[in-house]
Amino acid sequence: MARVALVTGGTRGIGAAIAKKLKEAGYKAVVCDVVEDQLKAFTAETGIPGYKIDVSSHADVAEGVKRIEAEQGPIDILVNNAGITRDSIMVKMTREKNWDPVIAVNLGSVFNTCNLVLPGMNARKWGRIVNISSMNGQRGQIGQANYCASKAGVIGYSRAIALEAARNGVTINVICPGFIKTEMTAAMPPEVLEGAVKQIPLGRIGMPDDIANGVVFLASESAAWITGHTLSINGGQFME
Repeated sequence: MARVALVTGGTRGIGAAIAKKLKEAGYKAVVCDVVEDQLKAFTAETGIPGYKIDVSSHADVAEGVKRIEAEQGPIDILVNNAGITRDSIMVKMTREKNWDPVIAVNLGSVFNTCNLVLPGMNARKWGRIVNISSMNGQRGQIGQANYCASKAGVIGYSRAIALEAARNGVTINVICPGFIKTEMTAAMPPEVLEGAVKQIPLGRIGMPDDIANGVVFLASESAAWITGHTLSINGGQFME
């Protein structure tokens, strides 16, 4: 029986690519998102089941996980991809508009899903969690103190729970994408996009599949002895 793989924020961009690649690899991919129309369209296009879940709400995630596992089977692979931005320079940020929503979605959701899915993985003595952070969580970025804090938090959180879950055969790793071609980057002025690509040693913008391929590897048996690791997929733009 195929293992169930849940991808949060899985209907567009990187999340959609991850879900599709996991399905191609033989897993039973499932996605969740907050926009019902996008979920319906994605399921119609791919055949991948979609669930409306607000991942920033622990109660909503609890109900969603219960529904998914009742209908699809136990979640053995979890990919935390959901994220938002509310950019502003720090001195103009507000808790209500900029800080709290970003921390709740980008970091709080990772706690919510892991908190509710990890016990089952521990009990079954097998599991894979891949948390999507960001290059900017490693290096910082002007106007993104909230985003960078949330994504850096994902790295520290993942390392801590990787130590806790290791004895149960559960691996927990992080991927830090660099500059990826998505709807957001496609809307950038051409000269800005060109300037950004010039900073990438491998000479091109990343594609969602570049990240998805990393997720599929970390979810596989080939990565069974890798845990607590941060994998940078950024074309060489940032190295540490």
